[in-house]
Amino acid sequence: MTLPKKILIAFALTYSWHSHAEDTQKHYYTDIPGVEANVLIKTTKSWNGSTLPAYSEGQPEITIVRYTFAPGASIPMHMHPVINAGVLLKGELNILTKAGEKVIVKAGEPLVELFKEWHLGSNPGTEPVDLIIVYAGTVGTALVIREH
Repeated sequence: MTLPKKILIAFALTYSWHSHAEDTQKHYYTDIPGVEANVLIKTTKSWNGSTLPAYSEGQPEITIVRYTFAPGASIPMHMHPVINAGVLLKGELNILTKAGEKVIVKAGEPLVELFKEWHLGSNPGTEPVDLIIVYAGTVGTALVIREH
């Protein structure tokens, strides 16, 4: 490799690192007039304090699901084999683990769901629950596994 080529590669790597460092500081767009960005949650743990795992090997696949729970509705005991998080847009959602841990999520609150831990969810209120969840999985991996 010639000296100029080495210099160009070193420059490119240095520029790339500095550009990334600057982007990391600005990725919330706090410097653009008329645009407001509020980080609802940034964490390495689920709601009960369990550390999230490393991502699986394979082709990443993002799935966004909007759930509506009628008043009194619940979903049975289940687990998620992929990392997921969301925001409760409306209502109140109770989540209970098989071990007895409980969280109550209210409208506007973010939620980092449990990973491979049995839990159920229910709407104890008188209005529907409106919930958006983003699943970060890999192609071919189930998002939910129900207990039998």
